[in-house]
Amino acid sequence: MEFDLSWIVLGLPIAFGLGWLASRLDMRQLREDSRRAPKAYFKGLNYLLNEQQDQAIDAFIEAVQNDPDTTELHFALGNLFRRRGEYNRAVRVHEHLLSRGDLSRTDRERAQHALALDFLKAGLLDRAEDALRRLEGTAFEAQARMALLAIYERSRDWPQASDIAQRMQAAHQGDFSTRQAHYLCEQALTHASHGELDAARTLLERAVDTAPQAARARIELARLHQRMGNADAALQALNSLADATPAALPLAASLLVEVAGQAGKAPQAHALLVHHYEQMPALDLLEAIVALETAGAQGSAVARGWYVRHLEHEPSLVAATRWLAGEQLAQPEVQPQVQRALEHASKPLTRYRCAACGFEARQHFWQCPGCQTWDSYPARRVEEL
Repeated sequence: MEFDLSWIVLGLPIAFGLGWLASRLDMRQLREDSRRAPKAYFKGLNYLLNEQQDQAIDAFIEAVQNDPDTTELHFALGNLFRRRGEYNRAVRVHEHLLSRGDLSRTDRERAQHALALDFLKAGLLDRAEDALRRLEGTAFEAQARMALLAIYERSRDWPQASDIAQRMQAAHQGDFSTRQAHYLCEQALTHASHGELDAARTLLERAVDTAPQAARARIELARLHQRMGNADAALQALNSLADATPAALPLAASLLVEVAGQAGKAPQAHALLVHHYEQMPALDLLEAIVALETAGAQGSAVARGWYVRHLEHEPSLVAATRWLAGEQLAQPEVQPQVQRALEHASKPLTRYRCAACGFEARQHFWQCPGCQTWDSYPARRVEEL
């Protein structure tokens, strides 16, 4: 059978025509897809600027479906889900990004950081810790360490928190010596609660050496010495507090009165309190002076004169209430009602207030229970701020 060349002559133009037609169809489809993706993207951006997050998410999902390789759209979508509290969807978006083999190193680190934030916001601390630890050696290392520090503080894992703080200080990310002292104090309190007083004392002495300017370690050490029956050592710790951090002495004023009485050194404590009161009049120092003089030879009437002296310099409702409590009114039958009203009015003024978030509390906190900030409570009452 002879091969007919005429079929080739006829077939080549037909094949060329079909190929050209197919390419035109593909190009048209590509143009339509490329037009559709930017349109969906800009539509989503417009919704986002108008704070219409539901419509923005729908538009971004459409854009991602049309062009799955658009990493920026994935990041935008994941952030939107996290802001809306849809953490499961945010996790899926960022895990999908991490599963891609063509992702650049920069985008992979960014996706890992975003995934860690998803877990943090969702309260999945174990998974967040694992995700954050994978950011060691990346551009997000400093942020990851800060987040890890917050996790360990929240879970009260003080040894781990101390380890992270040491790394951050070694990397010149800030001075964490005061936080390290707090971590040592927390561990010391745990030992003391279990009756391990010597171990607690060792940790508190380390805390004083770590941050000599931090007040907490010296106050806790004084309390521990008092508990161990060593009033002289407790008084020595409080004297060192007055020298190193005089502004914090009001926090230990009542403790100073106790240990001075136990050590038989009330006059020395009185002199110390008066000296610092003259430098910085504070309600707690005032109350401690009155307590010492009331218990001493001066008596209650003379001691209460300190309230009047305080009122000459500070218009204090708290001091006025304390003074009136020992006075006899012209109408004694109304004195209980008047005194009760004054105490009710002055009670909020004796609270402590966080300088970071404004959270108020009856007692002084080293770490604010509201915003978790360390050393945000001044050593002075609300009335004195």
